[in-house]
Amino acid sequence: MDNSKRYEEYLRTELEAAAMYSALAKLENDPDRASIFEELVEAEMRHAGRWASKLGIDPSGLSPAPLGVQGRLLHIGARLFGTRRVLPIMLRLEAKETDAYMADPEARDLVPEERKHSRILRGLSDSDGISNAGSRVLGASGNLRAAVLGINDGLLSNFSLVMGVGGGTNNTEIILLAGVAGLLAGAFSMAAGEYVSMRSQRDIFENELLKEEIELREWPEEERKELVLIYRAKGLSENEAATIADRVMSDPAVALDTMAREELGLDPSELGSPWGAAASSFTAFVVGAIVPILPYLSNLGERSFMLSAIFSASALVLIGGLWVFMLSGRN
Repeated sequence: MDNSKRYEEYLRTELEAAAMYSALAKLENDPDRASIFEELVEAEMRHAGRWASKLGIDPSGLSPAPLGVQGRLLHIGARLFGTRRVLPIMLRLEAKETDAYMADPEARDLVPEERKHSRILRGLSDSDGISNAGSRVLGASGNLRAAVLGINDGLLSNFSLVMGVGGGTNNTEIILLAGVAGLLAGAFSMAAGEYVSMRSQRDIFENELLKEEIELREWPEEERKELVLIYRAKGLSENEAATIADRVMSDPAVALDTMAREELGLDPSELGSPWGAAASSFTAFVVGAIVPILPYLSNLGERSFMLSAIFSASALVLIGGLWVFMLSGRN
């Protein structure tokens, strides 16, 4: 992309953002919040003026762009449900713009102000009771849930296979062969899928941590202000939040760990193991899938078909009970 096209893209993005903030300011009933949106309009227009100058356009003639399709949808949502409901979307748009500027040496000096915009939006969100911590990425938890689902998947899929083959033939060896084949195929498939999923998830988490480490190194004061905002949203006074933030930021390792937990919702020590997830998924599927073929392994003849159904139904009841217990324990 040549410079003019890049500048035009930046100019368009800034003018669209200004238009959206202007629309939110007009819809906002709270004067303080409306004034904050107006300040964001001014900031976006300043940025737009910079790119307009590089394109040979007089910045004094600029005005916020008409709302596009996305802007009109956000405007409708803000009108129906309040401005706070569209703030998470605005946060994502600001993050996208910040990432674009970070990758461009010519625009990197605008990153601190763009990050300030994100902090302002996050502060507005927190003041409305919208929690952003952990919304961007999720930690690697829920192993018991994954195990229950894996057992249930193995049980249902192999039970269906065994019942289907058993309904077509009385040959125990054929039914057993089909059941074992289904068990192995399903278990390896589940393990491979879980490995890829966990590997991708871990890569995302590690990339988020790397970005946070770079931000702490490049813009420590901006990160400190963000941490102060987070603690203030938790109910601490400004002085208390500033004192804690100063102590945290004095140690880079502690700062990274804290920002990962508070801002990203991540525990750096528990990003998840792809191999461990694959092994757990494999084992859970095997445990479930072996239930329907147990009678056939015991060579019980014609009774195997009925016993397989009884064993499988009983196991499903137990798994269902465990699932209900898990859900009740979370409430």
